[in-house]
Amino acid sequence: MFYDTHAHLNAEQFKDNLEEIVKEAYASGVTYINVVGFNRETNFLAQEIAAKYDNLYPTAGLHPNDVNDFTEEDLVTLEEYVKKEVTVGIGECGLDYYWYKDNKDKQKAFFIAQIELARKYKKPLVIHVRDAFQDTYDIIETEMKKGAFTGVMHCFSGSPEMALRFLNLGLYISLGGPVTFKNAVAPKEVAKIVPLDKLLIETDCPYLAPHPHRGKQNKPSYLPLIAQSIAEIKGISVEEVAKHTTLNAKRLFLQQF
Repeated sequence: MFYDTHAHLNAEQFKDNLEEIVKEAYASGVTYINVVGFNRETNFLAQEIAAKYDNLYPTAGLHPNDVNDFTEEDLVTLEEYVKKEVTVGIGECGLDYYWYKDNKDKQKAFFIAQIELARKYKKPLVIHVRDAFQDTYDIIETEMKKGAFTGVMHCFSGSPEMALRFLNLGLYISLGGPVTFKNAVAPKEVAKIVPLDKLLIETDCPYLAPHPHRGKQNKPSYLPLIAQSIAEIKGISVEEVAKHTTLNAKRLFLQQF
């Protein structure tokens, strides 16, 4: 069985065929799915969707790309979601300097606020980072000194060296569709060096569909393709990848040890 730790089933693209998408996932062996929220609307929908299906779990977060629209009231609302037992993670949150470079301070403030929630409620962070690896690392390292928390570097796109630095902080590394791309050197190198007990897998659907579906709409039923690529890179069976990544995800998100 597989655990898709990051799926946006709350995206507009799945509005008309969600039931079919979930059934396809189950039929493909994808038994567990995190429905990831990242703003007011998607946090609400993640809760609503996860309540309708077995083994679907909501997260709630405030994404850096939407930070210009957020106020302190959004943090209050977010905490209400985080308090709920059904909410398994905080995020998608983090830093993204690709689209916006003029609001770095606000991005950092909202990221730190969500780290504080992770520490307070002992729930893992789902961390997004793009073109901001050093700042993300520096914030996490500094905040860890104030009190422990855990989380995952979602759809990791950094270097193997940076992956090791996050691993040394105790975080998990999650890989998605790019690890299957023929020209994607860094994700393949990261897949080689991440220990099996710190590895997660995800689709990040509807984005980043794996080969041979690259450029099309992604969905959870494609997760085994990602696991297969990682298995080939590591020289192990796909069953071993499935076993370890599912156990890791259950440990991190469902507190099942």
